[in-house]
Amino acid sequence: MSENRKLYRSETKRMLGGVCGGLSDYFGVDATIVRVLFLLLCFVGGAGILLYPALWIVVPTESRVDAPRPRSPGKAGGRSRAD
Repeated sequence: MSENRKLYRSETKRMLGGVCGGLSDYFGVDATIVRVLFLLLCFVGGAGILLYPALWIVVPTESRVDAPRPRSPGKAGGRSRAD
């Protein structure tokens, strides 16, 4: 299990927020299957109504996951320019 899978909201397979497209990429299934499962969750118990918006808020977009993180100044252990 050396593959580095990351959960993200898809920017290419999106209909609303890209949550189902990102989940389909993560699990390696078609996005239509994930969308149908969310619809079933909405109609059976209503969990999909709460789960989709929560994932939309919490899960980052594809470009944010792939983007390099900026280095914060002062954490490198070197001397500062104010010396």
